[in-house]
Amino acid sequence: MSTAVEPVKDAAAKDKEKDKKSSTSSRLNWLRAAVLGANDGIVSTAGVVVGVAAAAPTNTAAIATAGIAAVVAGALSMAAGEYVSVSTQRDTEKAVVAKERRLIAEDPDAEFEGLVECYMDKGLSRETATQVAHEYSAIDPIVAHVAAHYGLNAEEFTSPWAAAFSSAVSFTLGALIPLLTILLVPPQYFAIQVTFCLVMVALAIVGYVSAVLGEAPRLRAVIRVMAGGAFAMIITGAVGHLLGVTV
Repeated sequence: MSTAVEPVKDAAAKDKEKDKKSSTSSRLNWLRAAVLGANDGIVSTAGVVVGVAAAAPTNTAAIATAGIAAVVAGALSMAAGEYVSVSTQRDTEKAVVAKERRLIAEDPDAEFEGLVECYMDKGLSRETATQVAHEYSAIDPIVAHVAAHYGLNAEEFTSPWAAAFSSAVSFTLGALIPLLTILLVPPQYFAIQVTFCLVMVALAIVGYVSAVLGEAPRLRAVIRVMAGGAFAMIITGAVGHLLGVTV
């Protein structure tokens, strides 16, 4: 008897772990959007203000106007993009749940057999898989099918509003780093160079946080993010300098 019960407990534990991971993934969705927004805010705004400052280093009004416009436009764009993207994901998740609900209503026996086979694919015997399927279906067949077939939590969907809000706020906070730096540091005190250095530090932090959230190699992520930001500022600074010389 104990040999039959143990696999069931193991399968239940594995599925509970999957539900936990699904819930954690949903909660981390806004963190992902926040990290992405901060990175874009830092890089895009730094590119704009460094480019304008390279063209007209003493024209604080022009730098401020361009920087503020970049912050507002970027934050709204990030929020809209995240809302549309996550809304599409949410609609897909709801469609999957609706599909499973319809299939179970039309042919519950065939769907139950499919659930058993899904558990068997995970390494359970037919007897154990059948018992697990019975127990989960007794609780909520829709949740059981969606979790087994798609790895989704049918009771919790990703929030487009949370993603949009977090990306907009993080974009703005990230963008303030290069904007305030280049406005507060006088040109004679190497405002562009100081901005470049602070942006590199901020990008290193963002790269590290993104690696931690994604469980990726830290150093590689930091280097990649910093290299992208440095490249953007160098190019925009060169363009601004050339325009400032020729105009």
